[in-house]
Amino acid sequence: MPIVVVANPKGGVGKSTLSTNIAGYFASQGHAVMLGDVDRQQSSKLWLGLRPVAARPIRSWDISADEIARPPRGTTHVVLDTPAGLHGGRLKDVMKIADKIIIPLQPSVFDIFATRVFLDQLAGSKHTEKTRVALVGMRVDARTIAADHLHEFVEQLGVPMLGYLRDTQNYIHLTARGLTLFDVTPRRVEKDLEQWAPLCAWLEAP
Repeated sequence: MPIVVVANPKGGVGKSTLSTNIAGYFASQGHAVMLGDVDRQQSSKLWLGLRPVAARPIRSWDISADEIARPPRGTTHVVLDTPAGLHGGRLKDVMKIADKIIIPLQPSVFDIFATRVFLDQLAGSKHTEKTRVALVGMRVDARTIAADHLHEFVEQLGVPMLGYLRDTQNYIHLTARGLTLFDVTPRRVEKDLEQWAPLCAWLEAP
């Protein structure tokens, strides 16, 4: 059972947007998906409450403030949304169960700095030795200087960059309805699905 953790100690980088859409992708493939939320804001759990009954099921994974338990039987895929400021013992607990870690970041100097520090933390943890780690650029406008700086930063890391997701209202509108890119007619979100293709391939890879 793959457990995908979406993490970055920087707040506001798009962790919940990425987590919900990953869960939506797995659900679209017919998997029994659970979406866990370690963030006190409970953004992913709130989103699940907005999800229509007719949409492909994604179950909530209730996680206590002190302990991360194994998901219930019958679950085939788990996505875990994590809070800003994740560190210390809480970070270790999350990393122990992670098969894959996706780090979202935006094209800003603050995101770049926080991501560098976080990658150093992961590199120094014995719990992530067998865990696959990758990056995803969030709200990226390829025409900007900030995007160029992000590209330069990523090239120095030696960590896979799965893609750069554009800044679009599609995510905002779908999130407000408890939906993902994978719940609507592909023609409506064609450009976004194209950007997600490498990310989906990485998620499916063993």
